Amino acid sequence: MVFVAPEHDYCVSPASGVRINELVMQNEALQKQVQMLQHEVQRLQLRTRFCLERFKCSDDDIRHYTRFASYRHFQYFWKLVEPAVMTKMIRVTNTKSSTASSERFPTSTKLPPIDELFLFLMYLAVGSTHRDLGERFGIHRTTVSRIITTWANFLYDLLGRQRLWLPREVVRARLPVEFALFPDTQVVLDCTEIYCQTPSDLMLQSEVFSTYKSHSTLKAMIGIAPHGAITFVSALYAGSMSDREIFKQSGIISVLEPDMAIMVDRGFLVDSLAPCKVYRPPFRSGKRQMNPHDVLQTQNIARLRIHVERCIRRVKENKFFDGVIPLAACGIIDELFNVACYLVNYQNGPLVKAWATC
Repeated sequence: MVFVAPEHDYCVSPASGVRINELVMQNEALQKQVQMLQHEVQRLQLRTRFCLERFKCSDDDIRHYTRFASYRHFQYFWKLVEPAVMTKMIRVTNTKSSTASSERFPTSTKLPPIDELFLFLMYLAVGSTHRDLGERFGIHRTTVSRIITTWANFLYDLLGRQRLWLPREVVRARLPVEFALFPDTQVVLDCTEIYCQTPSDLMLQSEVFSTYKSHSTLKAMIGIAPHGAITFVSALYAGSMSDREIFKQSGIISVLEPDMAIMVDRGFLVDSLAPCKVYRPPFRSGKRQMNPHDVLQTQNIARLRIHVERCIRRVKENKFFDGVIPLAACGIIDELFNVACYLVNYQNGPLVKAWATC
């Protein structure tokens, strides 16, 4: 047998082995530092980019910008509408033309669809202008206009398909104890007005001028179920139209039945139009003062009817309706107002905490 001694590696020594270990450890530390810096860059980019994810950790900001109670509530709503976004949404591509062309929602857009919804909700909730939204999201003002028109029409169609009007059995099953004196109440009705720009045409001025507001307005009727959910929204009418005429033209008469009852304000003189019972505060009818029964009836109805005014206030928490609606926005104002009403049922909790189980 011939024994061959192994070759000696003159390049490796105990000192150089320690050095290699140190370099490996330094390399691992540098890789961790690079990862940390990458995360920091992503965080800073997110801070500079205006989008929904930027506010996911702040429910107060989500409430301010979208009127949804929290980021979790917003995500629940998004999951409801997301399947229809890619299949049913029609994107407006030319809002200036009288015959606007439309196409199915493209696969790539300036913003992700969820951020487009965020932009639309900001337009309603904060009342931001097109210029301001364009600067925030880094897109052109015309793109902002098209996004708003697209989502207004989409949500108007999608949410409007959901049944608002509840069957009589469902309403009575959820009747709060406060309505024990009026157990057959199906809906509580009230009208509300929003300011609009005065048109130059004198005939139109006379039609939209409201003597109650002393301004040009648009008027709608909103109805809520006794447990607080919005169950009826009419179209917007000229501000000069009376509550009785809006009640007649809104279409609510066709869904009322004789064994139902509606609750209205004193000015709703619809007894001859409604095919059901009408709960309304009684008039003094020339008497010097009301009798005790009428006083008690007035107090009971007023205490319950106030909830429809609270619900309307939720709609008008959207700052878009605070100012005067320009005539340029009147082309989609019906859609915007109805969508704002529909969203109230998704954005908020019950009007009264005790009604959470209703």
